[in-house]
Amino acid sequence: MVPSAAAASDVTQPHDDLDAMFDLAPVSLWIEDYSELKRKLDGWRAEGITDLVAYLSEDPRRVSDCMALLKVLRVNQHTLQLFAADSQETLLGALDQVFRGDMSTTVIHELDCLWRGQLTFESETVNYALDGRRLDVRVRARVLPGHENDWNRVLVSLDDITERVAAQRLRDESATYARNLFEHSPVSLWVEDFSAVRTLMQSIRARGITDFATFIKVHPEFVTRCMQEIRVIDVNQETLRMFGAPDLPALLGNISRIFRDEMRESFAEQLQDLWNGKTVQHREVLNYSLSGEVLNIHMQFAVQDDRLDSWDLVLVSLVDITARKKAEAYLEYLGKHDVLTQLCNRTYYSEELNRLSRKGPWPVSIVAIDLNGLKQLNDQEGHAAGDSMLRRMGEVLDKAVDPPAWPARIGGDEFAVLLPMTDERGAEAMRDRILTLLEMNNQFHAGQSGHALSLAIGLATCHAGETLESALQRADRAMYDDKARYYEAEGKDRRGTGS
Repeated sequence: MVPSAAAASDVTQPHDDLDAMFDLAPVSLWIEDYSELKRKLDGWRAEGITDLVAYLSEDPRRVSDCMALLKVLRVNQHTLQLFAADSQETLLGALDQVFRGDMSTTVIHELDCLWRGQLTFESETVNYALDGRRLDVRVRARVLPGHENDWNRVLVSLDDITERVAAQRLRDESATYARNLFEHSPVSLWVEDFSAVRTLMQSIRARGITDFATFIKVHPEFVTRCMQEIRVIDVNQETLRMFGAPDLPALLGNISRIFRDEMRESFAEQLQDLWNGKTVQHREVLNYSLSGEVLNIHMQFAVQDDRLDSWDLVLVSLVDITARKKAEAYLEYLGKHDVLTQLCNRTYYSEELNRLSRKGPWPVSIVAIDLNGLKQLNDQEGHAAGDSMLRRMGEVLDKAVDPPAWPARIGGDEFAVLLPMTDERGAEAMRDRILTLLEMNNQFHAGQSGHALSLAIGLATCHAGETLESALQRADRAMYDDKARYYEAEGKDRRGTGS
């Protein structure tokens, strides 16, 4: 509490060894007179006040009035040094500088202790030295024996805890900063306890198991057990957002929906790395949001350095790379497909021809296709009409051809179908199926554009020991022969109309 200075006549002078011990004590000591405060409290009690804390909280001036009733009788040398005062008179004349700021909460606690009959109390507060330094102090006060009835002698000691408080404040600020970094990180962060997993793996080693990879293949239930023993300590806000969970209990209650299917194989690889001493890992995995959405994840896993003997503190970061994976897949698709028809493009077609020429499987049949009349349609009605015909051609071939065969657009109006493990009869069946679906497509579009798809088709089959190049040439010749027959039947001059 904040005392006031006593009159000079009230100051006790040292006269014996006890006084010398008081004056030389290595802690700040104050002798104070609380007698007027006691009379004030006794008066309030007589008025019927029962809850002192509530009564003081109603009016801050009541606290100030109580503080003004305290009188400092004497301080020791350590007090003068602590508060940078050259004399007791100087200190007592500047108590308003020492006890400033809002101390009401602390004072109310101290007054309440005395009100409830406790003749000792302890608290922490802030004082100020005369040179302006902030002093965090622990206050201990005791009504001295023999003065219990009037409180006119109270011994108050102040411990300077400034350094400890500053260190604690720094720790608190660091903890808050670290927590904010964790909580508001744009990356999903998990704090996990793998100590039970470590215990399980140690038990396997103790049984003499050395080939862990074989062990978990023979005992897949061990992987399941390890997954169940992971304890999630905490996650951040980005984790809840990424997985669509409203809070941590909802997330933890649905872990089996998040980590499933392919995750088991990834976790088995993670255990294998841990078995081999790799406590920092990264890999790409598949997780699932609570709504069922597939999430492509780049995972980084690290046992903290000071927990390598226990694995009870593991930091896992998950970065959602779903958009990147989709972009990569689309770019890969564009690299192998024709955007207009959605069929494979010439690049992929050439790569597959090279692969088939080396490895087969034989026989390989080729269907060479040319779309009749495309150039004339482009010249007469524009490329939009021609593009529409090409898209229809893509629809026909996509429905006609099933794996392992596949169709490709290899030029403006040129298409091909590669048929691994297919002989001449299979190639002819494929041609018939294409023509059947072509007729159906023409019937469906008859009332829309009025343009019917017409194809020139050539077939060839390459057997083991032959070259695909020669088969391609035969298929092309057969296709051009078929195109010539088309123009002859139509009575058109191909040189004048184009292909």
